[in-house]
Amino acid sequence: MRDVVREVMAEVAPEELPLVDGLTQSDDATAVRRLRSRRGRREPLGFGWTDVLVAVTPVVWLTLDQMAQKIAASTVDGSVKGAKAALRKVFRRKTAPVIIPPLTPGQLDEVRKRVLETAIQRGLSPERSETVADAVVARLVLATTREDAPGSGGSLTTDQGDE
Repeated sequence: MRDVVREVMAEVAPEELPLVDGLTQSDDATAVRRLRSRRGRREPLGFGWTDVLVAVTPVVWLTLDQMAQKIAASTVDGSVKGAKAALRKVFRRKTAPVIIPPLTPGQLDEVRKRVLETAIQRGLSPERSETVADAVVARLVLATTREDAPGSGGSLTTDQGDE
């Protein structure tokens, strides 16, 4: 997911790449928590950004996270998911990176719709919202196409260096 966010941001809002880079220093759960906690607050995200008025990064990252969680919930039994979370807490491990599997056309439509809704709710213009939504879907389609190539792993994973 981080790769998708970074590539979309490089295309539609390159001025926000320092924000994305700062967020990638944390695990996915922490990054999502920081982005969600910005609603209605004017406190720093923890790495120098004090005033991000209408940022595209939260729109893209939070929407993709929400969709990935929704897809995962529909394919993974809740009791197994709960057990993994409990074990992570016991062993104090970071959350697993969010993986976006190849999406169906219906899922891609839903992602586009949610990005549009979230972008407009967060104050982006309708034109800018369309641009962001189109970039997200294009990147997801590209990832799916790459993953369908012979010898690929079958799902879009994140490159997180030392994690």
